[in-house]
Amino acid sequence: MGAVLLSGRPPTPAAPPPPRLIANYRGRTPTDAPVLRDRADVAAYAAYRMPATFEAVRAALAAFAARVPDWSPATHVDIGGGTGAATWAAAATWEGPRSTVLDWAQPALDLGRELAATTLPDTAWQRAVIGEGLSVPAGTDLVTVSYVLGELRPEDRRAVVAAAATAAATVVLIEPGTPEGYLRIREARTQLTEAGLRIVAPCPHSDTCPIVPGEDWCHFAARVNRSSLHRQVKGGSLPYEDEKFSYVAATTLDATPAPARIIRKPQLRKGQVLLDLCTERDGLQRTTVTKRHGTHYRDARDAAWGDAWGDDRS
Repeated sequence: MGAVLLSGRPPTPAAPPPPRLIANYRGRTPTDAPVLRDRADVAAYAAYRMPATFEAVRAALAAFAARVPDWSPATHVDIGGGTGAATWAAAATWEGPRSTVLDWAQPALDLGRELAATTLPDTAWQRAVIGEGLSVPAGTDLVTVSYVLGELRPEDRRAVVAAAATAAATVVLIEPGTPEGYLRIREARTQLTEAGLRIVAPCPHSDTCPIVPGEDWCHFAARVNRSSLHRQVKGGSLPYEDEKFSYVAATTLDATPAPARIIRKPQLRKGQVLLDLCTERDGLQRTTVTKRHGTHYRDARDAAWGDAWGDDRS
């Protein structure tokens, strides 16, 4: 895929995106215009960001899918989807969703269509203003909004979340795993619950987030295996990177969140595992699982940051 991604990026196709694009990704320059202006922008930014976006969205969708194992979306709308990373993630999570990618940058849509032509041929690529006035077809099963809210002005951000919440059975929002990204997810989470959706992941409840803003933030990590091309574009030497992201998955479906979620990397000690949890009833807490807990100890040693905890455990 990398050669196609970079085909329109002269004269140095392996160069990283311009700083203004990275600033938009980090949510520092909200705008009311397309961020990706031409084929060169799209090719460079897709090569730089698409693999990590795919893995972050796939991780968020997998966490939601685990709570509704007998459900799969027939229709999926990806708001601000650009070259389609979230559409690839939805196809990797469920079989056969019919996806529509909405974006206001035609060059991004064009490249996304090229990349998906043989693998996701039924995907629709539509130009749309991402903000106030956005229309999402009523009855959509799944809406994703990934790495978009930080690019928008506050009023457009609220309009996008409202459009998703009104139209879809399930809404999954993903932002960078920064304090600012978490705050945008937290704000959108409140908007989703006020619209009548239930939080299914990562939170174990739909009540107020127990994290105190400014003291901590909720985020997770997805492992991204780097190709040689990706390492060249990123200017790195390691064969992998960890993409930090914040997310929320909300739904009108009959779904039950996990009793708790591991919100930090488990700490392995001799004969014990320390787990930092966000819990359904007791908020944030640390629990210690020792060898005397038997199979629970083995589960804890195998557990990862972001995993559900507490299902079928005493």
